[in-house]
Formats: sequence, structure tokens, C-alpha cells
Amino acid sequence: MSYRHYSIKDTDIPKLNTRLLSISLVKDDKDWNSVFHTHHFTELFYVVSGEGKFLFRNETHHIKTGDLVIIPPYLEHTEQSVKGKSLEYYVIGIDKISFLAENGQTGIQAFCNFRDQSSVSDIFAQMLYEMRNDDYGSEIICQNLLEILILRIIRSQRLIPISINSERMTKECAQIKEYLDTNYTERITLDTLTSLTHMNKYYMAHSFAKYAGLSPIQYLNRRRLKIACTLLRDTDHSVSDIASSTGFSSQSYFTQSFRKYYGMTPLQYRQQNAETSV
Repeated sequence: MSYRHYSIKDTDIPKLNTRLLSISLVKDDKDWNSVFHTHHFTELFYVVSGEGKFLFRNETHHIKTGDLVIIPPYLEHTEQSVKGKSLEYYVIGIDKISFLAENGQTGIQAFCNFRDQSSVSDIFAQMLYEMRNDDYGSEIICQNLLEILILRIIRSQRLIPISINSERMTKECAQIKEYLDTNYTERITLDTLTSLTHMNKYYMAHSFAKYAGLSPIQYLNRRRLKIACTLLRDTDHSVSDIASSTGFSSQSYFTQSFRKYYGMTPLQYRQQNAETSV
């Protein structure tokens, strides 16, 4: 007979301030093309089987079995299956928490292949089972399973959990996003947004970046560039007129920004799309 005794040690790890909002298991057997969308909460996307693509506005990740993607609030994203290969995945929404890398970087994190995929997959499966059956104590079990999952992710990927006040931040960040989407033609500075939200300038900028993955000014420029692409494709307006109508301070700055983001000048973009449509 062998006997080993282990005592529970005290820990100074703070309790995670998070809440499970939803969980889904999705299986796509077709060539799926969803649309870009955002959420006001953090999402965890875990591939059970198959492979596909996970897309953000300016980058694409190839995903396969065992991959996990963390999507911060208000970051536009979508997923695509690969032709002939089904993609099965869990996606859960969690509130009141976001993540930082140990180097302080925010934004998306795409993680590949946990060493023990079965244990991670089992946690998702148990959570889905409890949510579906809604038996006595299901919410508490799901909450505890969520905390186990997050601790495994933090330990594996060396992340720092950040508590966020979703209700307050959602309202203010959504207000900024709506303002930028609507008033992109105007001259907008951080001071403009500060007066709009009555927040400290630097706190406001940091908070928006945490949710959108971009600073307010970066988001504004991306918005302007998207509109400019539509005008370049669908109208014969001059580059100078398009620069002015989309809120850029000058044609040269517009061209510089366009080339930096798309890898070509506005005229080259217009010519390329004109040739494609012929």
C-alpha cells in the first residue's frame, strides 16, 4: 500500500472577476463566409476539429484543431471554413475581463495547440452540457469551469487578466465609435473625444484601444480609408476631392496613409479595381 498526502497551500492569487455570458458549439460543413462583427465583451474561440481562417480587418490567422483565439471587446472579426474541410468550434462570451501579454501589449492573441488539448476541450464540453441542461447548480458549475479554463490559458500563455467595468466602458467606447463612424469627415482630435465623453484624455485613449484594438485616431483613419476605397472604386472623383471629403488634412497625407495601409497609392488602387471590373 502506498500513501501520499498533499496539503492545500494558501495562495495570493486574486479571484477572477468574470462572468460567463454564453457558449455555443458550431459545426460548419460548407464553405462558410460570415460577416465582420463585434461584441461588447471578450470572446474565446476554440477549434475542436477541422481548419479554417480567423479574420480581422488587417490580418488573417490560419486556425486548426486545438487553436484558441482571444477576441477583445469591439474588435471586428469573423471566421471562414476551408473548402472541403468542416470547422467545428466552441465560442464563449465572457464579461468583466480582458487580457494583457506580459510585455504589456493589448489586442488579439492567437494561440496554437495546447499541450493537453483534451482537458481544454473537456472544459468547454462540460460548460455546454451544464448550460443546455440547466440543472440545480449549473450556473455555479459553469462559473467554476470558466475560472479553471481562464487559469489554464493564463498559465499556458503567460497573460495578465485585467478587470474591466463593461457597463461603463461599453457605453463610452460605443459613443466614441459611433461618433467616429458618423463624423469622420470632420477634424477630430483626442480633445474632441475628451469633451464628448468627459473622460481624461489618456485614460480615454487607452480604454478605447483596449476595446477596439486601435487607438481612436487609428480607428478614425481606418474608417476614412474604407470610405475612400469605395469612392475610388465607384466614382470618378479626383484623389484630391476624395482626400478632402473623407476628412484627410491634405492629399499628400491621404496618399501616405493609403500606401502605408494598402501597399499602393490611391491611383494604383483605382486602376487595379478598374481592371478587375472589366
